[in-house]
Amino acid sequence: MNKRETINERRQRVKVIILALSRLYPQISCGLIYSNPLELLVAVILSAQCTDVRVNQVTPALFRRFPDLDAFVNADRVVLEEAIRSTGFFRHKAKNIQLCCQQLSTDHAGRIPQSLSELVKLPGVGRKTANVVLGEIFGLQGVVVDTHVKRISYLLGLTKSEDPVKIEQDLMKIIPKMAWNLFSNLLIYHGRNLCPARRPWCECCPLIKVCPASI
Repeated sequence: MNKRETINERRQRVKVIILALSRLYPQISCGLIYSNPLELLVAVILSAQCTDVRVNQVTPALFRRFPDLDAFVNADRVVLEEAIRSTGFFRHKAKNIQLCCQQLSTDHAGRIPQSLSELVKLPGVGRKTANVVLGEIFGLQGVVVDTHVKRISYLLGLTKSEDPVKIEQDLMKIIPKMAWNLFSNLLIYHGRNLCPARRPWCECCPLIKVCPASI
């Protein structure tokens, strides 16, 4: 982060970033395929340390085998683990998914909570997962800090922190609230396309004039 840059200057630069990326990615949506709130919640839990492409390969068969909350609650843990094995950390994820569904059943009448504070109490649900669910299902604004948002926000000089919670706070100060969801999705798309970690295509990037990493 440029220490000489004021917060108002960063806010103006964020508007330029949003406009440029919105032109580059005019149609963006959640990368995970789901048909109801529970499916999205499970899919986001599975997406930890895993690509959306891989999750989308796993979830059709998973949701056919476990079509509702009760099916996950009563699942044989070994069977559930095998169904999600290819997403990585499958034992930990299976445990969290089952405990999460059990808690939804006992504490929330089977419904997905509509607040960040309640969502993050669920096993396997952190702020990133909660913000994705709140934005997608309930239309609530939140900054989703995944690996792409974390890395590109740092490259753009919008934060100097590596802590996701601090990054979220830094971004919330400079992004218009009505654009929190949009900004997160734009950076996720950009990280997958023009700005991958291994080989960013800076020469093709519309942000080259406002990105400290490329100047």
